[in-house]
Amino acid sequence: MPCLISRRAFAASLAATPIAGRAARAQAFPTRPIQFVVPYAAGGTTDLVARVVGDKVGARLGQSLVIENRGGAGGNIGMDIVAKAAPDGHTIGFGAISTNALNPHLYRNMRFDPRKDFTAISLLGTSTIVLTVGPRIPVRTVAEFIAYAKANPGLTYGTAGNGTSMHLAAVQFAQMTGTTLTHVPYRGSAPAIADMLGGQLGVMFDNLPASLPHIADGKLTALAVAGSTRAPSLPAVPTIAEAGLAGYAVEPWFAVYGPAGLPTPVVAALNSAFVAALSEAEVKTKLSQAGFNPRASSAAELEALTRAEYERFGKLVREAGLVLE
Repeated sequence: MPCLISRRAFAASLAATPIAGRAARAQAFPTRPIQFVVPYAAGGTTDLVARVVGDKVGARLGQSLVIENRGGAGGNIGMDIVAKAAPDGHTIGFGAISTNALNPHLYRNMRFDPRKDFTAISLLGTSTIVLTVGPRIPVRTVAEFIAYAKANPGLTYGTAGNGTSMHLAAVQFAQMTGTTLTHVPYRGSAPAIADMLGGQLGVMFDNLPASLPHIADGKLTALAVAGSTRAPSLPAVPTIAEAGLAGYAVEPWFAVYGPAGLPTPVVAALNSAFVAALSEAEVKTKLSQAGFNPRASSAAELEALTRAEYERFGKLVREAGLVLE
């Protein structure tokens, strides 16, 4: 009998070792710098937010957050890297309404399923989409722009990429105004803005933080914002709904995700760091001045939002008949 008890105890200790090992590793998190994948080009809204918040998160966790910009396919390329990363918390991604709710319904061949392949960590906040024109487009109001677009069918506009919330905002705008607009997708806001400033592109639907400096110095003209309320950083610029399109509103959100299967202690550590960083006055001020609305959440709240938005955009895309390769 003593021998039998000893064997059972030994077997139990062996069975518990992997669990104990995983728990110890989770509690020790992070053990090295964290790769923070931003699935868009440098210089845009996501890049700005990632760097401002990432510095604070890194300081709280005791390891730096290394920003890696991996643009392309409306953010799908970067988030696919996150989906396939080891579930230890050392690779996280800057997800969005596009990558985690809209794109799966737009693209024929998605490499990941946002409902199964990610662990929600925290909401980062919301942004404002702004409709801007460059100097070669002779309009100053939404009404003038609609008239100009109808007189110039096929008028080109740029966005930060196929399947982004900016793309969706433009599609909804064209549907509601009866205009025919031609989409020119870029690999992020920065290259599109460069073409706007250079005169190669005349119209853009963009996230406000990236375009705001150029609006402020008069190089771009903001016709309206796409949200349900005016942007605090552009109080004189009306919403598209106020400008005549009643019921129009598109408000993109951004969030942090890790690969599926992140240990609960790792999720808790990351969530705590992001919530604390977003509550800092310095961070709030920098992001608000740039046109971004910082807002943290629990992991559960982000998971619920992601699933609800996934269903909402699925219905919208099906009704609009939108498909991207």
